[in-house]
Amino acid sequence: MSDPHVAVDDYAADRWFLSRGLPAVVRPSALLRRVWSRSAPALAGLAAVALNSILIVAISGQHTVDIAGRPDLAQSFVLGLLALVLPAAGLAGWLVARIGSPARRSVGAGIAVAVIALGALYGGPSPRPLVNVTLFATAVAVILVLTATGIGAILGWVAELTLSNLALTAGMFVRALPVVLLTFLVFFNSYVWLMTSLITRGRLWLGIGFLLLVAGSFLVTTTLDQVRQRLSASGADPSGAPVPDGGEDAAALAGSPFEAIPDPAHTDRLSVGERLNTVFVVAASQLVHVLTVAVMSGGVFFVLGMILLSPPVLDAWTRGVGRPDGELLGMTLPIPDSLIQTTMLLTAITFMYLSAKAVTDNQYRAQFLDPMLDDLRVTMRARARYRASGGRG
Repeated sequence: MSDPHVAVDDYAADRWFLSRGLPAVVRPSALLRRVWSRSAPALAGLAAVALNSILIVAISGQHTVDIAGRPDLAQSFVLGLLALVLPAAGLAGWLVARIGSPARRSVGAGIAVAVIALGALYGGPSPRPLVNVTLFATAVAVILVLTATGIGAILGWVAELTLSNLALTAGMFVRALPVVLLTFLVFFNSYVWLMTSLITRGRLWLGIGFLLLVAGSFLVTTTLDQVRQRLSASGADPSGAPVPDGGEDAAALAGSPFEAIPDPAHTDRLSVGERLNTVFVVAASQLVHVLTVAVMSGGVFFVLGMILLSPPVLDAWTRGVGRPDGELLGMTLPIPDSLIQTTMLLTAITFMYLSAKAVTDNQYRAQFLDPMLDDLRVTMRARARYRASGGRG
C-alpha cells in the first residue's frame, strides 16, 4: 500500500510537467533553473541556421539571396541549402533534445552559441557584422526568455507531439484528398492567378490572416467543452472536486515521479494560469496538426505549379502581368510570384476545410484528439497527487 506521506522529487516532477507543456503547474523558481541547458535544443536549431548562412555566403559571396532567371550551379547549391535549412534546424534540435544529462546539454548549448557567433561574423543576412551580431544576440536572448517563462516548454511539447503524430498527419492528408482535388478547380482558375499576380503581399497576408482567424476560432471553441469535460472527469475542475477512482490513469503514471503517491480525496482549484496553459496546449496542438496537413496540401500545389508553369502558360493565366521571379522572406527566387501567392491562398483555404473536418471526423477524434485528452486527464491526476504531497508548496 502506498504511503500517503511520501515525498516527491521536485526536480523530477518539474521536468515531468515541463516535458508535457504545462509550465504553469511547476514552481515559479523551477522555470528559472537550468535555463541554459533547457535552451540547448532551440540554440542548436539556431546554430544550424547560422551554419547554413555561412555556407550560403561562402558559395555565393553575398549575404542576401537574389536569384533571378535561370540559376547557375552555385545558385542551385544555394537553393538546395535554403530547402534544407528548416529540416536541418529541426534535426539538430531533436538530437540535442535527446541528451538526458543537463551537463552535456550545457556543453551542447555552448557549442551552439559558438557556431552562432561564427555565423554572425562570416554569415548572416547583412554584410555588416555588427548588424548580424545584434540580430543573432537578440535571437539567443529571445530563446532564453521563452525558456525561462515556460513558453519554450509549451512550444517544444507541441513540436514533439507533431513529430510523433506524423503517421496520423499523413492519414488525415489522405482523407483530405477529396477537397484537395476539388481545390484543383481553383488552382486552374485564371481569375485566381490574375488576382494573386495583382494583389500585394501585405493585402494577401491580411486575407489569409482573416481566414486563419475564422477557422482557428472555430477549431478552438469547439474543443473547450471537451477539455472542460476531461478536467472535470479528472477532478481538476476549476471549482474543485473529488478525485474519482481511475485505475487506468494510475497505471499510466507508473514510472513517473508520482507513482507512489496516492490520489487525494479532493483537489484544489486550477489557477487562472493553469487553466489558460491547459487550454492553450490542446488548442495549439490541434492548430499545428491541422496546419501541417494544410501545408502538405499546399506543397502539392506548389510542386504541380513548378512542373506545369512555363512562360507562355504564366502569361496566359495572368494576362501578361505575372512576374517570373518571386519574393519570399526578403529573398528573390526564380519562382513566379503568382505561384507563391496562389499556393499561400490555397493553403489557407485547405486549412479552413480541415479545421471543420477535424471537429466532425470521428476517425480524427479517435486517433488524435481523444488520446491527447486522455493524456491531459492523466496529467491532471499527477497534478492532484503533486499538490497533495506538498509539491510547489
